[in-house]
Amino acid sequence: MISRIDVITLFPEWVQSLKGLGLTGRALADGRVALHCWNPRDYASGVHRSVDDRPYGGGPGMVMRPEPLAKAIEAARADGAEAPVACLSPQGRRLDQAGVGTLAQRERLILVCGRYEGIDERVMDELVDEEWSIGDFVLSGGEPAAAVMIDAVVRLLPGVLGHEQSAEQDSFADGLLDCPHYTRPETWRGQTVPEVLLSGDHARVERWRRAQSLDRTRRRRPDLMQTRELDPDEEALLAEFSKSGRDKR
Repeated sequence: MISRIDVITLFPEWVQSLKGLGLTGRALADGRVALHCWNPRDYASGVHRSVDDRPYGGGPGMVMRPEPLAKAIEAARADGAEAPVACLSPQGRRLDQAGVGTLAQRERLILVCGRYEGIDERVMDELVDEEWSIGDFVLSGGEPAAAVMIDAVVRLLPGVLGHEQSAEQDSFADGLLDCPHYTRPETWRGQTVPEVLLSGDHARVERWRRAQSLDRTRRRRPDLMQTRELDPDEEALLAEFSKSGRDKR
């Protein structure tokens, strides 16, 4: 499992702030996972320690210069166990729960946060092993994407969540969306908790939750259902659920 995360970033304070946020932040602060930041500006030369320059060929914006970034990546790679270098990029593989699970099994992550119009392609060719995206949109930098990846990975580590089954029952853990959840009071603004959840019948509760999860995924994320092969019990459960009109009770 993951024990160390290195982030190459021009804004290390942004990434380090994760240590003060929530359960994942507590895991980082407690040392369950070591978090290190490497600033390319520390490896830049000149009075202004410039890390960007105008793009060849013209055009708007600036591009991250290769040498400071390369030195920061190489310093991170030399300080610890070997690990693939991953760049957070809208051109990368879409991050999903399966990908998060794969990343969590690695001993170490090295994440590169881009800025400006992008990174000099020679650095990508020579030092970056893979690219990951959190969605088809553009951010001002890779730091928010790195934070998403770190949070998603760290919460899978043993002992981070309060209950050992919490991560197993999350949305996407088995390719489906999560079922609805309810807590006290039993009646709120005229709406009551589904009777099945008050029955004490654990088998019935589990079957209801599975049906809700299957139906919610079918309605809200049909793309997920297209890649999933339902077993006979799931098919029967969906048919029964559809016949009942998706009754939450």
